[in-house]
Amino acid sequence: MSVKRYYTPESARNSKGLTLLFAHCIGAHKEQWEPTIQRIFERHHSQVHEAWAVDWQTHGDSAVLNRELLETSPSRMYGVSAFEWAEAVAAFMRSPHLKGKRIVPIGHSAGAGTMVLTTRDFPSSALEQYTSLILIEPTIIPRDLFYLEIDERVSTMEFVVAATLVRREKWPSREAAHAWLSRRVPWDSWDPRVLRMLSQYGLEDTPDGGVAIKGDRRQEALSYADAEPHFVAAQELRNISTKVPVHFIWGKDSPLVPEFVQEALAEGVAASVTRVQGGHMIVQEQPDNIADAICGVLDTIGGKDNARVQHASKL
Repeated sequence: MSVKRYYTPESARNSKGLTLLFAHCIGAHKEQWEPTIQRIFERHHSQVHEAWAVDWQTHGDSAVLNRELLETSPSRMYGVSAFEWAEAVAAFMRSPHLKGKRIVPIGHSAGAGTMVLTTRDFPSSALEQYTSLILIEPTIIPRDLFYLEIDERVSTMEFVVAATLVRREKWPSREAAHAWLSRRVPWDSWDPRVLRMLSQYGLEDTPDGGVAIKGDRRQEALSYADAEPHFVAAQELRNISTKVPVHFIWGKDSPLVPEFVQEALAEGVAASVTRVQGGHMIVQEQPDNIADAICGVLDTIGGKDNARVQHASKL
């Protein structure tokens, strides 16, 4: 699993500060967090020690590192589950890089569920390392609610999978890729800084002189259909919420997670609920607002964060 560390000279000296750990959504990569991380350091450098971002084993630099195994191993014909990503992230949390630090896991969409699933690798007595959990547009859902509208959910899933499998993934240059992406949905609604991260870090050079998206779109498509981790994460939320403050951030215009699901996830669990202008891809569309919402959560750590108080705010 590929990881990247971010810090400033000031934050590096704050060894007792918070360590932020970011997990991306399906189809993204770790560097898409950089505009958000930069703003957090600008606003909150006195409280944050460092930030780390991780790539799913089938995405970004991890996909490049794992390419041979992903292409040749029979065990990978069904992809790499979010369960396996969570195990890798948990192993990283136990490594000398993060062991003993005050960690705030932050995940977007499937990355949010993955961060919840990491807690299964720790005994309840070790959960004190989790200072808080911040879940942005999580696709976590209780099993019974998923099956309430199964036809609509399957239809949405099939559409996304089909679109992923036929998506263009090669261009003659990074400039050509950037121009093509910037004119098409969903990338045309992204913050320009995040789109530059995709052009710069989400593409790799090819032998013919062009560029291609890092990772196999078939592996990405398999991730969308893997629903079991979302069910297990919903149950795990209930198990840990008395020990770890859980904060939700939702896009006000997002159609993906119905409001009744949002309410069901938050009931008896949420330390806070924040709604930010934007859709499901708010990390890509509104990185500054997401950073501000995260900073709002960080402001509570060490004080009111010890109590589970549900509230709502808007940006």
